[in-house]
Amino acid sequence: MKPEEINLKEELSKCKTMNDLCGRDGLIQRLLGGMVEQMLEKEMDEHLGYEKHSVKGRRSRNSRNGKISKNVHSSYGPLEIEVPRDRNSRFEPQVIKKRQNNISSFDDKIISMYARGMSTRDIQDHIQEIYGATISPTSISNITEKVLEVAKEWQSRPLQRIYPITYFDAIHYKIRRDGMVITKAAYTCLGIDMEGKKEVLGL
Repeated sequence: MKPEEINLKEELSKCKTMNDLCGRDGLIQRLLGGMVEQMLEKEMDEHLGYEKHSVKGRRSRNSRNGKISKNVHSSYGPLEIEVPRDRNSRFEPQVIKKRQNNISSFDDKIISMYARGMSTRDIQDHIQEIYGATISPTSISNITEKVLEVAKEWQSRPLQRIYPITYFDAIHYKIRRDGMVITKAAYTCLGIDMEGKKEVLGL
């Protein structure tokens, strides 16, 4: 399920436990897979030189040729993603390379793009870290714009005016930065509304 197909408010209201949010088949895992697929689609746009359904594709010598399923491992459990293909079989994805099956080295960066308060520069820096120098600055900028759309949907989703009870918690995890392993925390806020329903308010 892609990020734009997920009703965040509705899905978050279904999260009753931390496992619903962060566990196997939890919301974060589904958002992670969707974000990776969005980045792959943007890579394909860059590879072909036109966006999906564009009239430019009618005069192109290459075009999309469906998708292939791929299983990868993340810090949040196994993911099944759909990787786009081109007719000339020349598409070489960078975010997840053809024989790569582990994305746990950067999935924390992807998830943090959903958090509140991230600027366009923050997200661009994250994507730069993920891709490194393997693609052009223009490509990174274009992918940033695609990811930013999804992150803004998370940031701007409507909340209720009153939550009489709120809980704050944190999940600690380790990442490598500048050659050192450091501990970071993903903070969560869980609210109970006036009808007694639980809802994750922020990540």
